Amino acid sequence: MSTLPDPTCAYPITLPDGSGYKGTVLLSNVIDHPKFQVGAFTYASDFDAPKDWAQQLAPYLFAFSQETLKIGRFCQIAHGVRFITSSANHTASGLSCYPFEVFDEKTRAGFQPDTRDTQVGHDVWLGHGAMVLPGAVIGHGAIIGAGAVVRGTVPPFAIVTGNPGTVHRLRLPVAEVDRMLALAWWDWPTAQIEAALPAIKAGDIAALERLAP
Repeated sequence: MSTLPDPTCAYPITLPDGSGYKGTVLLSNVIDHPKFQVGAFTYASDFDAPKDWAQQLAPYLFAFSQETLKIGRFCQIAHGVRFITSSANHTASGLSCYPFEVFDEKTRAGFQPDTRDTQVGHDVWLGHGAMVLPGAVIGHGAIIGAGAVVRGTVPPFAIVTGNPGTVHRLRLPVAEVDRMLALAWWDWPTAQIEAALPAIKAGDIAALERLAP
């Protein structure tokens, strides 16, 4: 019977020798960054495991950044995914995009033309090499296809592909999306999620509704 990984461990995949596989981590247990918020059970994988997962995933997110990167629970983040957060943006309101203020000590402090947060909902799968741009808001249950470039708002349970990222289709009929959002199983107590795993894996919304707290 499948069970949830230990939410307190860093490396949820155990190798035959008993050691934890360093290429897959539960992010909430390895990231210590004031602007990077991530929920329980969300994991990231990388074939060349970095020393600093926050820097690997969001290289422009600094401790002094004015934006926040927020990722929900039970998300799945594949190799090569990058979050290009708002600190990376330049102003385009003038005749040049050159960040003159950054190179002047008098104007550098607090200079950030874009301060939008980037938000990823619960149970979102981000495929290999996907890129999430500043201010993107990705709804619960969405799938971001390999190599997709995402900006703006992604509806819950949408499948997004391509560059620019566009909604290919919804994973579920609209009425079922509404039922899933009402259930919000990702917020249930761990023991009740464990009990509901057969219904979740079978795609049985009615069974999941019967198990709701």
